[in-house]
Amino acid sequence: MRLSSFLAVFRPALPLILGLSLGCSLSLLMVSWTQGDTDEACGDDLGNGRLVHNGHIRDLHNGQEGDGNEDFQPRIVPYHKDPNKPHKKVLRTRYIHTELGIRERLLVGILSSRATLNTLGVAVNKTVAHHFHRTFFFTGLRSAKAPHGMAVIAHGDDRPVWLMYETIRHLHQHHANEYDWFYLAQDDTYTQAERIMELVNHLSAGQDMYMGRAEEFIGGEERARYCHGGYGYLLSRSLLARLQPHLDSCRNDILSVRPDEWLGRCIIDYLGLSCVEKHQEMTYRYFELQKNVDPEREDSAQFKNAFTVHPISEPALMYRLHKRYNQIELDWTYAQIQHLQNQINNISELTPEGKAGATWPIGINPPFRPKTRFEVINWEYFTEEHIYSCGDSSPKCELRGADRADVSSVLETAVGRLNERYQPQLRFRKRRLLNGYRRFDPTRGMEYVLDLALEAFTQKGHSQVIAKRVNLLKPLSAVEIIPMPYVTEATRVQVILPVTAHDQDFVGNFLDMYVMNALDTHDNALLTFLFVYDPFDAQRVSQTDVFAGVKAMIGEVEKRYGDVKIPWISVKTEVPSQVKLMDIISKKHPVDTLFFLASVWTEVNADFLNRCRMNAISNWQVFFPIHFQEYSPALVYRDQQPSAASSFASETLRDGHFDRHVFEEACFYNADYMAARTKMAADILDNDELLESMDVYEIFVRYSGLHVFRAVEPALVQKYVHRECNPRFSEDIYHRCVLSNLEGLASRSHLAMALFEQEQANST
Repeated sequence: MRLSSFLAVFRPALPLILGLSLGCSLSLLMVSWTQGDTDEACGDDLGNGRLVHNGHIRDLHNGQEGDGNEDFQPRIVPYHKDPNKPHKKVLRTRYIHTELGIRERLLVGILSSRATLNTLGVAVNKTVAHHFHRTFFFTGLRSAKAPHGMAVIAHGDDRPVWLMYETIRHLHQHHANEYDWFYLAQDDTYTQAERIMELVNHLSAGQDMYMGRAEEFIGGEERARYCHGGYGYLLSRSLLARLQPHLDSCRNDILSVRPDEWLGRCIIDYLGLSCVEKHQEMTYRYFELQKNVDPEREDSAQFKNAFTVHPISEPALMYRLHKRYNQIELDWTYAQIQHLQNQINNISELTPEGKAGATWPIGINPPFRPKTRFEVINWEYFTEEHIYSCGDSSPKCELRGADRADVSSVLETAVGRLNERYQPQLRFRKRRLLNGYRRFDPTRGMEYVLDLALEAFTQKGHSQVIAKRVNLLKPLSAVEIIPMPYVTEATRVQVILPVTAHDQDFVGNFLDMYVMNALDTHDNALLTFLFVYDPFDAQRVSQTDVFAGVKAMIGEVEKRYGDVKIPWISVKTEVPSQVKLMDIISKKHPVDTLFFLASVWTEVNADFLNRCRMNAISNWQVFFPIHFQEYSPALVYRDQQPSAASSFASETLRDGHFDRHVFEEACFYNADYMAARTKMAADILDNDELLESMDVYEIFVRYSGLHVFRAVEPALVQKYVHRECNPRFSEDIYHRCVLSNLEGLASRSHLAMALFEQEQANST
């Protein structure tokens, strides 16, 4: 028996767009598309230049349709100058959707007031606003404190008709060229956002449309109807454009207390259009909510199919309606999934493989089939307490955190699905997990195989312990593309290298790698040294400079490369806090400087500098790479030494590991660091020692609000070193330093061999 712990959502395919050949081809190369009529008819053999399109007779010469609807024909404008005609420059837009006249589908306007904006308005924003491309809240007078995260437009007058007039005028003036449809509703209206979007997607944008719940005017003598504002209504872009010249006349001539009646009368008097509830087989569905009605118990077809619900008396009712409609949509989705799975199962019988060709679960990608032994995906064995595939190469480690929660969730799901399938004949209760296996298949998701010891109960109360194997799958959900700002690899990187008296012996290797990978390749990078003197060495600097040798090496590099200058800055401090050092550096560089905070053991190369440029994004993201740390040569190469070729081959990783405990290297912009330090200033007023207990990583995590990107970086390699852990730093920083030294000695296999050889030597 196979079970699926999660179900994938199937979406119907888009309808096919059938293209007709008209006897000539329009090349998109070397042409510009503009709006207008064609100079030459294409396809005159089809009815003398007349073409049947969507049931209407279309005249290709004059661009007019039999029903008067607006339509466009592309005109080809060649780039090359015609000597017989005056040359006219062709202006190209920046985006193709602007050039082709493609607009967003729907803009939503919510009519609110100062009294209800912070209650019902917030409820509307939290329930449906995120489903639409843009949502505006229109009010007469703005409250003292506007809600956070809402686009509120105040017109300065609380009169309802004036608010409607200003709203229509604002939509036409600022957004008429950006959207095809406009949906207006009151803040006491609950809207099913996805159903409104589906309705709009099935309506033609080129027609004048006034759609909603049709209501009779007071008196009811005319056949014309207006759209009730409480249930929302749709206005097309073309209707808005035709209505704009008459808005002032409507404001002066039409007397009405209700804004929806005023708008309906204006549209009827000047455009001759009435509110409709049905158009092109699409119906605007609504539901009138009675007083003291429980949405959880409402089960009528009119309620389930409604696009909008009115009236909503309080925000809590809005949230309850949102929960109820989400459950209705979820049930419908599961029913659709089951229907599609049944169809796939039935169609599979007609395939060459028959029933065996249907993969499990139905509708999910089949398991990955490796072509070579190197592509085999390993299974991880686990129990309820331990997992036998650990990140540090240990044979066994305790289940913790997310792994433990994952196993508990999978076991609970497995027993729940078994009970759903076999009840009421049998009921199962988990005794224990006998064996568990899991693997991540990149083509389908996380797979599980569970051997369960279950206690099965019959309807008569008898019980028996049985063993059952079940398979489960967590399918991959829809991949979300996160928009990122544009970055370029041409940005200059300012490399900052702090050096203490204990570190100066490693500066030579750093300079050699920097000269080879940055100066010889003319990389757009600059290096600045930061010499950190302790108070004793600072007093003797006039007699004996502890960094004299390093400064001499810098001078030799500057002589070899005449156009290169490597500046240095001297700092005196007892505790070389990373934050204190960066405060000094930050003040001496422009705000748009991209910093790479390095260490003397780092081997800088072009690959990493490019990734530093790409992963550090101003006002968006900072990058803290996890460097590759070499193991101690004394333990790894006990009797033999590594070859010279391998010792400098940065393209292949040497014997070592990715050191997750070190946060010294970082790529970030100066403006981001200065903003984080500004927010931190209030916390250090009464506690100056806080600067010594934090590093740059903690500054960005606590005070920046930016994305802190932490990832392994194979191109950032460090030689082995035993770091000096300063006990004056915070306990967390000191503890990380100690762990880095311990784990950086050698791998478990190297340490085991060293202990074995030592025991052999002692025994002899």
